[in-house]
Amino acid sequence: MVCFGLALLAAVAAPARAGEALSLHPRNPRYLQFRGAPTVLITSGEHYGAVLNLDFDYVPYLDELADKGLNLTRTFSGVYCESARSFNIERNPLAPAAHRYLCPWARSATPGYANGGAKFDLTKWDEAYFARLRDFMARAGARGIVVEYVFFCPFYEDEMWNLSPMNAANNVNGIGAMARTDVYTLKDAAMQAVHEAFVRKVVAALNEYDNLYYEICNEPYFGGVTLEWQRRIADTIVAAEEGLAVRHLIAQNIANGKAKVVDPHPAVSIFNFHYARPPEAVAMNLGLNRVIADDETGFAGGADATYRREGWDFIIAGGGIYSNLDYSFAPGCERGTAQPEAPGGGGAVLRRQLGILKDFIHGFDFPAMGPHNEIVKGGVPAKATVRVLAQPGHAYAVYVNGGSKAELALELPAGAYKARWVDTKTGAVAAQEAFSHEGGVRTLVSPAYTEDIALGIMR
Repeated sequence: MVCFGLALLAAVAAPARAGEALSLHPRNPRYLQFRGAPTVLITSGEHYGAVLNLDFDYVPYLDELADKGLNLTRTFSGVYCESARSFNIERNPLAPAAHRYLCPWARSATPGYANGGAKFDLTKWDEAYFARLRDFMARAGARGIVVEYVFFCPFYEDEMWNLSPMNAANNVNGIGAMARTDVYTLKDAAMQAVHEAFVRKVVAALNEYDNLYYEICNEPYFGGVTLEWQRRIADTIVAAEEGLAVRHLIAQNIANGKAKVVDPHPAVSIFNFHYARPPEAVAMNLGLNRVIADDETGFAGGADATYRREGWDFIIAGGGIYSNLDYSFAPGCERGTAQPEAPGGGGAVLRRQLGILKDFIHGFDFPAMGPHNEIVKGGVPAKATVRVLAQPGHAYAVYVNGGSKAELALELPAGAYKARWVDTKTGAVAAQEAFSHEGGVRTLVSPAYTEDIALGIMR
């Protein structure tokens, strides 16, 4: 029997079998399987610089995620970094201090890199980078944390391109004498060769890790990134893994907000959206039978409620991954205690609340469930929304976003049920009841609440 509010500890503790990695769930490919258990990935993670920024101590950071029951982190590869001015993010992990930037390519003997130190040699690898990356992967895996490794990111402004090792001004190879909007296209054969060699190197270096999936490019709808180039990178990942022991999932970032995925690459299993509130991207793409992710949040103020409610909405709508961008993590504040100026929120309270969401959804056999908002026949509070993820007649996960009291009229088949109202902020059971039902509409009355509340019904 499934228990409410309990994390699937086996998903964290069980060792992976040889040759396995994070995969699509065999019963329902809209969800994931990790270490033998169905898994929804939920996190509130740092701004993607844990590996490339030498001043970021990722051990306490990973400890903090694990302590709050979170199971995902997103990290940029190091081919892209930001300046202290980028996006008005104070203490930005993606903006290493001078001489503290680590990337896949080795330094040369020629001085002149824009942020201190020697220029890069795009034909040689920095083994210190790969040692740090592998240590990060291993420590995340030991804590049951999956890593989304992001190969590339567009250069939003010249200030980012001016810091890139792929810019001809920063390497000794004469590669990259181009506009930033031409980097992620197929226009320049030498640049494309650099990209593909880098992908092959990473795939070989990380093949043994089960707690990994790859994203082709962050926000490719900016900065001139072409679809043809993205498909070439996906092909390169697939080819690089041929003959290796483990195959890893590939993610593609589709849009900010929502979009219908058209003609997807057959190797892509995870479709990422940013700022996916309301979660319309899930319903638009359910027919793909692949994982839909809300892969980045922000730009909506700093209130915990904003991002907690976005996460609950997205997961109960049928999403498989929720990755909140948490600006309380910074170099020197790796336990997430910083309060910087930033375009989003974060903090220990929010991380704990998102852990409650993860425990709630993992308390169901969610691969057997799907969106069933049609069972709600009335009783929705004014200006509120209600979403239902259900295996009709067996289990129902219900989320009420808004209002202060709900009297939900739900259409349920005949049977004996147990219902529990769950406080999304504390995880406590706010009210519960057992009832026998003859079929048809049953009204379930919530306790008083603020902002939102969840309801679990089990036959």
